[in-house]
Amino acid sequence: MSHQSDLISTDIEAYLKQHEQKQLLRFITCGSVDDGKSTLIGRLLFDSKMLYEDELAKIEADSKTQGAVGGEFDPALATDGLKEEREQGITIDVAYRYFSTAKRKFIIADTPGHEQYTRNMATGASSADLAVILIDARHGVMTQTKRHSFIVSLLGIRHVIIAINKMDLVDFDEATFDKICADYSAFSRRLDLPDLHFIPLSALKGDNVVDRSENMAWYNGGTLMNRLESVYIGSDRNLQDFRMPVQWVNRPNLDFRGFCGTIASGIIRKGDEVMVMPSKKTTHVKEIVTQDGNMDEAYAPLAITLTFEDEVDASRGDMIVKTGNVPVTSDTVEAMLVWMAEEPMVPGKTYLVKHSAQLITGSIESLRYRIDVNTLHSSPSPQLNLNEIGRCRLSLNETICFDPYKSNRSTGALILIDRITNATVAAAMILDRSAGGKRLAAWEEEIAVEEDAKQAGVLNEVTPEEREARYGQKPATVLLTGLTSSGKTTVAQAIERRLFDSGRAVTVLDGQQVRRGLSKDLGFSFEERSENLRRSAHLANILNDAGIICIAAFVAPNATVRGKVAGVVGTDRFLTVHVDAPIELCRERDSRGQYAEADAGKLTELSGDTAPYEVPESPDLVLKTGEQSVDECANAVIELLTSKGFLRS
Repeated sequence: MSHQSDLISTDIEAYLKQHEQKQLLRFITCGSVDDGKSTLIGRLLFDSKMLYEDELAKIEADSKTQGAVGGEFDPALATDGLKEEREQGITIDVAYRYFSTAKRKFIIADTPGHEQYTRNMATGASSADLAVILIDARHGVMTQTKRHSFIVSLLGIRHVIIAINKMDLVDFDEATFDKICADYSAFSRRLDLPDLHFIPLSALKGDNVVDRSENMAWYNGGTLMNRLESVYIGSDRNLQDFRMPVQWVNRPNLDFRGFCGTIASGIIRKGDEVMVMPSKKTTHVKEIVTQDGNMDEAYAPLAITLTFEDEVDASRGDMIVKTGNVPVTSDTVEAMLVWMAEEPMVPGKTYLVKHSAQLITGSIESLRYRIDVNTLHSSPSPQLNLNEIGRCRLSLNETICFDPYKSNRSTGALILIDRITNATVAAAMILDRSAGGKRLAAWEEEIAVEEDAKQAGVLNEVTPEEREARYGQKPATVLLTGLTSSGKTTVAQAIERRLFDSGRAVTVLDGQQVRRGLSKDLGFSFEERSENLRRSAHLANILNDAGIICIAAFVAPNATVRGKVAGVVGTDRFLTVHVDAPIELCRERDSRGQYAEADAGKLTELSGDTAPYEVPESPDLVLKTGEQSVDECANAVIELLTSKGFLRS
């Protein structure tokens, strides 16, 4: 099957114009060693007819002497270019390959799987839009799979494909595929992977790579190529916050002074009012100059030259932004650090710090904790070793203008360089809780909760066993999640009444109740909903620690955030119940008129209507409130608690 355009043989000029306008997708392949990353890319290039004849001939010849499949065609040789890689049959360095189809252009980064080359993987992932994480169907989720998944989440890659490879070696067994999907989903709940897809395939044989597999008729999803061509990345680009670091001041003559740079994010138009940071001088854009002529509008990631209406001073390292939308300015930042040097990181040492077009000096003021990426637990540590990741506080000798990495990967990233060897020693991602930053959805700190509590000596004198004996129950949090007016609170109150009347220690935690007090300062954006749930999760955790069963009624529309709530409460005492009701019924029950406000355009963040609601994929229980009575729903939840061992029968 060829994915090349037919125009290439009939109208070369039309083909080149079409090719120029294609969207570019950068993606990486990663996973444990020997999972088949290079083989997958080779198969992708081969089946889509993207290998030149001389390349193909060389691969076929090398397959007989250096291949790993008994002399047969070995697709891995298309990317494993180093002599050591071919000798050992592994990927060591990051290999970049370019290809295109009729729909898109692609740049692939084939990243290494060995733990000692984790820094190479982080380098390849830093500019990627999508990650393909391979899992060997024979072995399932491995340690390095978890490591790479954490780095993918840390580096802000939103789109992830879990390619369960070597299905031919497990006889294309559907149960094996389902088990690996469940294992990975359980691990990834605490990671920020909003767009996750699973594909069973055989890279060596070509099943579900470009063409659908005849051996896996039970799989109804698309192929890997189909997903790569169709994944929507348009909304990933930050077009809200205009940021352009000045890289060069162009002064060819007395009549022209232009400020050159690549737009990191946002849109700029002729006549817009802008501000030069950190001086905060304001002016208006006179011209947007490019090598193809002047433009009325420019956007990320174009390289442009701006001229101003007024004589405003700006130099390399300054940042041009729009007035009213400025980045954070500070000389201290909180950041997640990936250590890439053989020599351990020790707080206090001075490094060169590269941020956008700035090069300044700074030091690691403190290392808050080191993260075990296999378990996502954190622990105190005096230093970071090669490939380790930790949260630190950086102290800089000059102020920088930055955004949190999650909102802007260009202005939220730092590189640390050794002043003596000039080698890059670390990559840093600035967190949202840095000095001057807004404090919303602080999930990044939750991995340190247990360790921080132990250090502070917060240990209860009353043991969980004593509370269980006193109350005759094990504590649990039951999250009732569903659309607005689906009946969550009504069912929660019925459960509370039944349990209380039977002598149980129980309480209801309602979303509206929390917003009237603990979260009175929050609105309904995605970040503020996430923060509301974070606070509520901690409150539920405290109630559970006191031995109390908590019935939590929240819309909780985002699956990733629900997973993080489970992580805070503890997956061993967290249950998800989907309160399922048709949206038409929810509209009829809506006593507060929220759906009517959404219809009138006054409410833009109503989940399931004007904002997305992600239905739980595998809840512990589903309640059909349009078909079941309130008592039936309450009984079903109580039966669930009993069957899980939280209530003694």
